[in-house]
Amino acid sequence: MKKYPFSLFLISALLGFGILSAQPAIREKLLFDDGWLFLLGSNDNAEDPGFKDASWRLLNLPHDWSIELPFDKNSPVGTGGGALNGGIGWYRKTFRLNASYSSRKTFICFDGVYRNSEVWINGHYLGKRPNGYISFEYELTPFLKYGKEKNVLAVKVNNADQPNSRWYSGSGIYRHVYLLTLQPLHVITNGTYITTPAVTKERASVQLNICLQNSMDTVADAIVQTALYDAASQKVALQRSPVKAGAATLLEINQSFQISQPVLWSVDHPYLYKAVTEVFVKGKKVDAYTTPLGIRYFYFDADKGFFLNGRHLKIRGVCDHHDLGCLGTAINTRALERQLQLLKGMGCNAIRTSHNPPAPELLELADKMGFIIMDEAFDMWKKPKNPYDYHLDWDEWHVKDLTDQLLRDRNHPSVFIWSAGNEIPEQWGGDKDASGKAILRELAGIVKSIDPTRPVVTANNETGKGNVLLQTGAADLVGYNYHHQEWADVQKQWGRKPFIVTESVSALETRGHYDLLLSDSIRRWPERWDLPVKHANADLTCSAYDNVSAPWGATHEETLKVFEQYDHISGMFIWTGFDYIGEPTPYPWPARSSYFGIIDLAGFPKDVYYLYRSVWTNESVLHLLPHWNWKQGDTVDVWAYYNNADQVELFVNGKSAGTRKKKGDDLHVVWRVKYEPGILKAVSTKNGKTILVKEIKTAAAPAKIALAADRKIIHADGRDLSFITVKIEDKDGNLIPDATNLVHFDVQGSGTNAGVDNGSQTSMESFKASQRQAFNGLCLLVVQAKNKKGVIRIKATADGLAPAVMAIGVQ
Repeated sequence: MKKYPFSLFLISALLGFGILSAQPAIREKLLFDDGWLFLLGSNDNAEDPGFKDASWRLLNLPHDWSIELPFDKNSPVGTGGGALNGGIGWYRKTFRLNASYSSRKTFICFDGVYRNSEVWINGHYLGKRPNGYISFEYELTPFLKYGKEKNVLAVKVNNADQPNSRWYSGSGIYRHVYLLTLQPLHVITNGTYITTPAVTKERASVQLNICLQNSMDTVADAIVQTALYDAASQKVALQRSPVKAGAATLLEINQSFQISQPVLWSVDHPYLYKAVTEVFVKGKKVDAYTTPLGIRYFYFDADKGFFLNGRHLKIRGVCDHHDLGCLGTAINTRALERQLQLLKGMGCNAIRTSHNPPAPELLELADKMGFIIMDEAFDMWKKPKNPYDYHLDWDEWHVKDLTDQLLRDRNHPSVFIWSAGNEIPEQWGGDKDASGKAILRELAGIVKSIDPTRPVVTANNETGKGNVLLQTGAADLVGYNYHHQEWADVQKQWGRKPFIVTESVSALETRGHYDLLLSDSIRRWPERWDLPVKHANADLTCSAYDNVSAPWGATHEETLKVFEQYDHISGMFIWTGFDYIGEPTPYPWPARSSYFGIIDLAGFPKDVYYLYRSVWTNESVLHLLPHWNWKQGDTVDVWAYYNNADQVELFVNGKSAGTRKKKGDDLHVVWRVKYEPGILKAVSTKNGKTILVKEIKTAAAPAKIALAADRKIIHADGRDLSFITVKIEDKDGNLIPDATNLVHFDVQGSGTNAGVDNGSQTSMESFKASQRQAFNGLCLLVVQAKNKKGVIRIKATADGLAPAVMAIGVQ
């Protein structure tokens, strides 16, 4: 359980440090995010406990300093890295420990620091971790002070050597930090492994492996007891194991359970049990450790695809990078939850953690919300993609990093596939360099030694017979990136082996922008990476008609038709669910964010979102595009995505433009009409009965601002968020589709402005500002709760427009 430091620390605003509770719990994992001092820049001797840091900035973690910086055309990260600089940053935290902690083991736990972090406690060097995505911990016990004496924790983060990433990485301690305190006899971090080797509707077998650490210099006689609880916290099984733990040793305990009439975990019903392991010495509880448990079984079939709990299921997934739009990479559970809710709404049931270990919160949410996770480890091995990327750390760190990832994530029921690498350069080794074969065999061996229950895959953009990784057969699944023309015949190339599309599509859209008379003309941008983009829009937009894609990929419809046609294609991960900072294919500066998302960077769905909703959900859909503000006499292609209906009829100012039906494998219908201002209306019908009606009206002059919050009441925890959509409307409430008004925000009361955005891939405005220009009629304000109950009062103003006000409750 996460315990927030405001209930456990006596915070001193003047001294900047607190004292831990005098009565520590048996196992305390205390959120250690608050009250850090930060300095951007290199500083000699900042690890010294006596270093003068009074002038440093006071902040709370998680923190991404790069997102706070201005966009820089000359940044060494380039636009591929979002044109936001890295550098070196220092963090320091001062705290006190009650003397009652002196008999305990104490660790500092980092969920992720980007990158090259080095940590000191009271001047003692604890270690370095180059990988920016991995979770790690250090023991503090030998170096701690207790009572009135202060402890100083110092962290140096070095993200100066650039470029080291192909996308925006962020910089700093961007995931949570915890202080973990334990009794000398305890379950180690990630020290349980739970599996369900036999599952039927009547009974499930559960196996639990427990790793117990005795750090004392004497033998400990103990009882290890584990109870399994259902989602209603009712105990459903219990095992007790007497153990003798030798002095200063690790001990493994295996326990077996049977659950009658188990409720199975699935994407539609993500039912969760939990295993609570307690350790007793002489009748006294000395530790308690909780392991998540989802009971499910699955397999991949070469001919029929993926089966979950005995039922065929298409894995309908997206790839996503780890940034959260205007929040940068600083992890926030609510921001992640919002992303997953939007993806669920379009019928998505799977996430690929491209191309690195995810934040733990993503897996926790996926467990609860019902997502299949492809948990990916590496974007490169020994051969580089950038001069300063992970290839420099490969030899020393890859075994440790992969092992730690597997141990951390293997108990999550949402994790179904381990990906050992994405588009690895070693796949092109050929006869002269077969090093990739040995590396893949090594990685697959590590996975199987730690978790033999899930398949291994590599994401390959080389699908020809020369791919040395696929030649090995070391992966359990054949994984293709793109090449949709080859999906039907994959087994002719690689034999009878299950197949999954690890990455697909790479279509490009700008939300709300439409190039007329081009909706049926598919373009591939750029033609080649080493050539300029031809026939590109001067304002660096891509049409939101699904007709533009990168040359290695295809449009959404082209890809979706092939994917849905064949059962042996077990799943597909679309590039990408959301736009992300960096990789602004196909454009150079000032483009600084990707165009690939089904949803834009601000979280506003693009039109193709409704394509997937119409194909991947049973919910009735009728979506009409484009907007209805054009020049008199313009010829406009009007599209409709629909389902659960036989046909759609279009009306322009009450006059029918004709009825359309999808034919063959069509996924939309289209009318080519002359524009006249007024009302565009579509009506879908089935057997003569109206299913849905959709209207788009010509908008008049901008008149007012409208605010709509995704949540009107949020938690007073210092972290919860409300995402507020800001619309520019005419006097009748119609969205102005090309509005660019500059909106100013005033946020008062029990919350703060956490960030602003508008979804534009080319905006040079800061994400951390009190104003934002609307883009195609919309922008976004994110407000964050403070640690006190009350009301957040928001006012939005713009020149010439009626203002808008809103109140968000903080409880």
